[in-house]
Formats: sequence, structure tokens, C-alpha cells
Amino acid sequence: MPPVIRTQPHAGGWLEVVCGPMFSGKSEELIRRLRRAEIAGQRALIVKPLIDDRYDVGHVVSHAGAKMRAVTAQSGGEVERLAGGYDAVGIDEVQFFDDAIVGAIDVLVSGGARVVAAGLAQDFRGLPFGAMPTLLCVAEFVDKLEAVCHRCGGPATMTQRLVDGRPAPFGGETIQVGALDSYEARCRACFAPGLDVAAGALAHAG
Repeated sequence: MPPVIRTQPHAGGWLEVVCGPMFSGKSEELIRRLRRAEIAGQRALIVKPLIDDRYDVGHVVSHAGAKMRAVTAQSGGEVERLAGGYDAVGIDEVQFFDDAIVGAIDVLVSGGARVVAAGLAQDFRGLPFGAMPTLLCVAEFVDKLEAVCHRCGGPATMTQRLVDGRPAPFGGETIQVGALDSYEARCRACFAPGLDVAAGALAHAG
């Protein structure tokens, strides 16, 4: 098959979504794209959720150590207010924002901004996370990254949350900021749902 060629719009804004499990390099890719925008002379801004304070409140920091200055926001409306007037806008950990982030991104894109949204497509249960399903549908460009499975070394597409070294129960809190001590990247074969997954799945379906 011929390689996929991406042609960026000549006018107006667009949305790029970078998703994948933890440790797949999402934040690093976000930083790379926004730095390139700055080098090109564009006004660039990265916004991250206030809840994400794992490394540095004033920067987006990848697990590999790459960093770029960022501002924090608590809601989609605040993202829209902070990012207005910028040429390129990066939004890290976009799954942590409320549903208003979809409308905020639409306003920014309609105003001519290039928006790069990075985040987890699935939560620790393997279910769609926050506004990510909608953003994946409306984005012009989507990149789904893979990590390395902590168990078998294969391509990991899922995030395993651990509690005392064991899979977290299905009914646990969806949002829990953490790093290597409480999460692992897993392939589908090595992913282990929590012990109450059956009950949780029934409750979710109901």
C-alpha cells in the first residue's frame, strides 16, 4: 500500500489528537510539535489540567524528562480563555478536563488555531476516557502511540493500575494521578481487569 500522506489545511485551524497508554511518549510528542511551532515563529502555548502536579506545575514534563513551559487550567472554559489568540495550542492530559473541553477546542480551531490534544484514550478499566472518544472522532489527524508492555515486552496499548502490586478493582476512582509506582503499560494479553470487573461491567452497562 502507498504511504499515507498528510496534507495540512492551507487556511483555518485543525485538531490533532495524540493518544496511547501511559509511558507511550504522548507528552514528549506534544512538546516536540509545539517546539517546532515556536521555531517556525508561531505563538505557541501548552495548557495542562491543574490536577496534574506529578513533576512540575509550571511545565509539561514527559516521563523521559523532556519539558516545556505550560499554564494550568481547571475547565474547558478556562482553556478557551487562556489559549485565545495563539497560533498553536497544546493540551496535555486532555482526558482530565470536563466535557466543555470539546466546545473549547472547537472554538479555538474555528478561530484558526492548530490544536494538539494529547491524552489517554482508555482508563485503567480499558473503557473510553472522558472526552477522548469525541475528540478522536472530530480530529483531522490522529496518532495512536504504543508503549512497551511491562510484562512481556510486546506492544502495549492499555494502562494497568496497580494497588499493592495487584490490579486495581473496577469500581475504583477513574482519576488518580500517578506514575510508575502505581501504573504499568500492558498489552491486551497481559492486561488484567480488577477482581470485581464483572460486577463493574454490569453496573456500567446499566
